[in-house]
Amino acid sequence: MSELRIYGIKTCDACRKALRWLDEQGREYRWQDFRADGLEAERLRRWVESIGTDSLVNRRSTTWRNLSEDERSRAADSDQAVALLLEYPTLIKRPVIEQGGGVLVGFNAAIRDRL
Repeated sequence: MSELRIYGIKTCDACRKALRWLDEQGREYRWQDFRADGLEAERLRRWVESIGTDSLVNRRSTTWRNLSEDERSRAADSDQAVALLLEYPTLIKRPVIEQGGGVLVGFNAAIRDRL
């Protein structure tokens, strides 16, 4: 089975739920807190190319609501979205799961079935 990598923020309920479920299943994974550990621009660019900004940007977050209209408009352009997400990592929907070259966002029954 391919390596499973989980990206998120340690205080995020969805991330904690995903990690707890993976532990209960005895699954091995690699965890990265992108607020504490950072995130590489190239990885973020691959996510944007793979799933798009609509799937990756959390437009319901407090961080999003606190952005100016100019900053929000940057989310529509892939290159500018990468810079915006690097600047404000809490805008990234969580968790982001990489497995077998694919990218999944969130944690629900449909995603669990794919793991």
